[in-house]
Amino acid sequence: MFIETIKTPGLAHLSYVIGSDGQAAVIDPRRDVDEYVQICKANGCKLIAIIETHRNEDLISGSPILSEMTGANVYHGPNPESPIEYAKTVKEGEVFKIGNAQLEIIETPGHTKDSISILLTDLEFDNGPAAVFTGDALFVGDVGRTDFYPNEKERIAGMLYDSIEKIKSRAPAAILYPAHGAGSVCGDGMADREFSTIEHESRNNPMLVINDRQEFIDKKVKEHHYYAPYFNDMERLNMTGAAAYDSPRIVCPTSFSDLNLDSTILIDVRNIECFLGAHHPRSIALPVGLITAYAGWLLSSKDSITIVAQNEQMASEAALHFSRIGYDNTQCFVEANFPGYAATGGEVASTDIVDPKQVKELLEDGWQLLDVRKITEYESCRISNSEHIFLGELPEKMNSLDKSARYITMCASGMRASVAASYLSCNGFENVKVFMGSLGAWKQAGFETE
Repeated sequence: MFIETIKTPGLAHLSYVIGSDGQAAVIDPRRDVDEYVQICKANGCKLIAIIETHRNEDLISGSPILSEMTGANVYHGPNPESPIEYAKTVKEGEVFKIGNAQLEIIETPGHTKDSISILLTDLEFDNGPAAVFTGDALFVGDVGRTDFYPNEKERIAGMLYDSIEKIKSRAPAAILYPAHGAGSVCGDGMADREFSTIEHESRNNPMLVINDRQEFIDKKVKEHHYYAPYFNDMERLNMTGAAAYDSPRIVCPTSFSDLNLDSTILIDVRNIECFLGAHHPRSIALPVGLITAYAGWLLSSKDSITIVAQNEQMASEAALHFSRIGYDNTQCFVEANFPGYAATGGEVASTDIVDPKQVKELLEDGWQLLDVRKITEYESCRISNSEHIFLGELPEKMNSLDKSARYITMCASGMRASVAASYLSCNGFENVKVFMGSLGAWKQAGFETE
């Protein structure tokens, strides 16, 4: 018997292949499904079941695609918002045999109403579950967000409490396999590791050590989570089923001079240091690792996107990341040869970076510090007199800023600040600098925070 974890960078999504005696099941596959097929083949297994633990909001499910490729049925929990057109409904107590592995469904609503967890028992050796796949109900160090039903906040949070109690009761010593790791938008307090047990979480997870149901509910209701605009598209696609990702999507390189910049958006996916040094003045910085986190905030899935990349391989990787959240209009890219472009008369821009000492001097000269971290980060520690706008909300709140003012963007390290600066510059802000190192550098310099 084996369990193989497939991690999707950027989304911090975790999916699984379970195999035993020539049979296999896949739990929560992503849109690009070839890896699941390859794992099954490498282990001599036939895929006989695809199980979704819940309706995903932050990525496109690969279940219907994998089903069409292999003939395996897709199974989804009860009570979805709308019927899952490509899946059969499973309920509490239903069992799947995968060789010597038994997969038992338990209903664990709370993150979503259709959430299920899956108990894994080795029929040759175990008297009880050896592992539990919890979807977004329970993570390492945290539990799932419960804000997707704003008119039922307390009820939904109470459902999650009851579901976690069920997991603890049914699988007290099991290994925990969640659907996300640290960095996911589905929880803020996850540990930066992907291994744990239910027993360990019961003793150490800040939410699981709360034994009072109402206290748990109150804490969940007070949480703040962001709801990205693209979530609605994911919800719709994960009910009807999205098309397969048609790789490769990248065509031959294009030059900047060939582009109609009024009909396409330039997204520079190189690392931040490269972008800051030289970039096209109408491009937005969005490194590959940040695409799935922020493209859904800063762009529309209908936008025509031209990728600026170091080479075709990087562009193809970026296009794959875009596709995982339904952004498929990424067929063309421009190679980032800015010395050559400048030599032909092309306009090349750079972005000023500043250190803590310079920031202090600039603030005294009337510059404004714009903090683009999440509100929870900002409220826990910030620089005095800084203004806060979450990076994802810049398109919505940018009009509240004065284009004639001078801004220094900051975050925790400078990465998100650079994205914010590029977005502002593309939208007519002429005086923007990036605080490289940001809050981390400020603290290291010994300057005060509040």
